[in-house]
Amino acid sequence: MNNQNEKWLYEISPKGNAFTFNFSEIWRYRDLLIMFVKRDIVTYYKQTILGPLWFLIQPLITSIVQFFIFSKIAQIPSDGINYFLFALAGNTLWFYFSDSFNATSGTFRANQNIFGKVYFPRIIMPLSTTISSLMKFGIQFLFFISVLTYFIINGKAPVPQWTIILTPILLLIMALISLGLGMIISSLTTKYKDLTFLVSFGVQLFMYVTPVVYPTSLVLQKLEPKWHWLIHLNPLSNVFEFFRYSFLGSGIFTYSGLCISLITAVFLFLLGLVIFNKTEKNFIDTV
Repeated sequence: MNNQNEKWLYEISPKGNAFTFNFSEIWRYRDLLIMFVKRDIVTYYKQTILGPLWFLIQPLITSIVQFFIFSKIAQIPSDGINYFLFALAGNTLWFYFSDSFNATSGTFRANQNIFGKVYFPRIIMPLSTTISSLMKFGIQFLFFISVLTYFIINGKAPVPQWTIILTPILLLIMALISLGLGMIISSLTTKYKDLTFLVSFGVQLFMYVTPVVYPTSLVLQKLEPKWHWLIHLNPLSNVFEFFRYSFLGSGIFTYSGLCISLITAVFLFLLGLVIFNKTEKNFIDTV
């Protein structure tokens, strides 16, 4: 065969710059993405006694502890909703975000052996962890719906609003934020390894500036009106408040605030993608 007429199916070449994105390449490697998602799901409960039941135990025990500490002892209000149900709603969302962020932030270091041996779009790895986390969220979300149904039947919770159909948008916002921030941290830890020790601490700290165990209304009561805009600095605040409004009938949110969260999430994702794209060229020399 004449080599000059030979055509290659794929051609691996260096990226021109950090802003070069080949999204069609992700589609070509979709089988690999699905394989990594299945691997992550199996790893979640492999060699465990209770298996997927751990996904239910985590929000249940956490919400019970928060109920006694923050409701009974600290007397934190919950906008008229049973505090256990209030906390369970917040934890259901928070665990998805924190799991996705923690997994994404360790992408380079956790997969350095694979990255050093075979080529595939590196973005596949953080995408797979974010998608596989949806399985865990799905189980915890069904548990939350079951508890909510029990409270509704007993007249202790209102019927959810029609806005529950927008829940996928809330998940998209959290996925983009966790991906963006995770890729930024993952890229930085290839050079500054001590940042790894700050990730778990930072996630815990971020939880307390997000309305997980307290309502935004409490923050607005404590702050002077001129400082109310500060709550929008955290793009997750509107997500949590919108989720509670949709399912529990309580929460302070605006559609404009939700749009700001979406725009911020897209910006963080694109910023993380640029930094991730730039780092993957030479990370193997520094990791």
